Amino acid sequence: MLDFPRWKVWSIYAVLAALVALAMPSVLSGILPSNLAAHLPAKPRINLGLDLAGGSYLLLEADTNDLANSRLETMRDQIAAEMKRGSPRIAIGDISTRNGQLSFMLRDPSQVDAARERLLSIAGGGAGMTGQREWDIQVVDSSRFVLKPTQAGLDEAINTAMGDATEVVRRRIDELGTREPTIVRQGTNRILVQVPGLQNPQALKDLLGKTAKLEFKMVEENVSPADLAANRAPLGAQILTYVDGGPNARIAVKRSTVISGDQLVDATQGYDPQTNAPIVNFTFDGQGGRRFAKTTTDNVGKRFAIILDNQVISAPSINTPILGGRGYIQGNFTVDSANQLAIALRSGKLPVNLKVIEESTVGPDLGADSIRAGLLASAIAVALVVVFMLVTYGRFGVYANLAVVINVFVIVGVLAVLGGTLTLPGIAGFVLTIGTAVDANVLINERIREERRRGRSVVQSVELGYKEASRTIFEANVTHAISGLIMLVLGSGPVKGFAVVLLIGIVTSVFTAVTFTRMLVAQWIRRTKPKTINI
Repeated sequence: MLDFPRWKVWSIYAVLAALVALAMPSVLSGILPSNLAAHLPAKPRINLGLDLAGGSYLLLEADTNDLANSRLETMRDQIAAEMKRGSPRIAIGDISTRNGQLSFMLRDPSQVDAARERLLSIAGGGAGMTGQREWDIQVVDSSRFVLKPTQAGLDEAINTAMGDATEVVRRRIDELGTREPTIVRQGTNRILVQVPGLQNPQALKDLLGKTAKLEFKMVEENVSPADLAANRAPLGAQILTYVDGGPNARIAVKRSTVISGDQLVDATQGYDPQTNAPIVNFTFDGQGGRRFAKTTTDNVGKRFAIILDNQVISAPSINTPILGGRGYIQGNFTVDSANQLAIALRSGKLPVNLKVIEESTVGPDLGADSIRAGLLASAIAVALVVVFMLVTYGRFGVYANLAVVINVFVIVGVLAVLGGTLTLPGIAGFVLTIGTAVDANVLINERIREERRRGRSVVQSVELGYKEASRTIFEANVTHAISGLIMLVLGSGPVKGFAVVLLIGIVTSVFTAVTFTRMLVAQWIRRTKPKTINI
């Protein structure tokens, strides 16, 4: 137990020195003035959580009713396209979406079987692993089809949409250049967003509130002003709000989408070369560029609408074919709003509308107070532990205190390497780890005392003390770690932050309190060969 080859000694010193060095940027950034701390390396460094650095907190909730309506609209377009495709062509009447279901009539009742086969190809899939269909297909009165969405299909659609929405929210926040945001799903239809360091929650709300569903459609010109005012659209068209047309302005557009935002590969904020007004430049992928070129070539002299989240933001005339897959969006933009729209378009559209149901902002002053309080608590904990160990165990107490101090830096170094985020509960876990870090040394030292009282030699007492106490230390820390793992897996937010620091502290404290102190004691005994020890 007391045999430490030279390679082992140097390995222990090297590991501890490396972790202490990795902890220095995080430690010094909290001690040095801001002008000096700015010159420290950015990584590795511990990131401060929302409660310490300040920032914005949002709880977003998905509009599942809107998602259900979107599924109906999408399925209606798919049915219309599927019935026109192939041979023979199946003629149907207008597709109704009333009462949350789709219904339509066949012109020729003899085509019922063929229509059913085509419907099964687009609406007959199973919902996830449930085996249930996403749509229930029924034939009423021998020629009318009714499609009802099943609950299993809706649940699967919500789950998929929320997963995609979480990733879109993450990409949009990453575009802001923020560090270590927390973005997690809560329940079936909510997303928790915490962005440390961001003091403008309104900008975050504006960015995340955009669905960014971009569509290009042709304008329907054959609609009278009276029909627009009455919200009456001809078959195959729809009435939308026209943002650039003034208050309460409306415009009719065709339902079929020429190009969608899914075919964008880039969007950036720019300036109109003629007016210097802010615009949003966009670039399509290869397929989108070809479709855009064909559409503008075939419709010179006509107008097309640029639609964002079901609002027409621009409806320019096509003067010449637009080739090359590039274009720009004009509107009443400011530089900030154009940049936010570009970010939203680059990150992709949200598959479901999100609304803010809870928000809060934590100021940096509150975080600074928390840090000071945490540092004070840590300093007091270390001081009390140091004094107790010195008074109680003498030289062995010095070794234990050295292990505690190094353990503090090691925990910080490990957190920095892992890119961890320190929160206020994490500081609590940090202080708790400091307080319990000497438990192992107390067990070892008391066992050494017991062996000395039994008349064993110094070497035998120390060797047996470490050997026998190690079992108890291992078992105690395993149960401790199990509790931490449960909190890490089942907990969220503050509980998880506490668990992370606690688990790291368990591993590092056992290493420093047992292996490191055992090495120091072994070197002292080998060097001085004491006949007795005061412990």
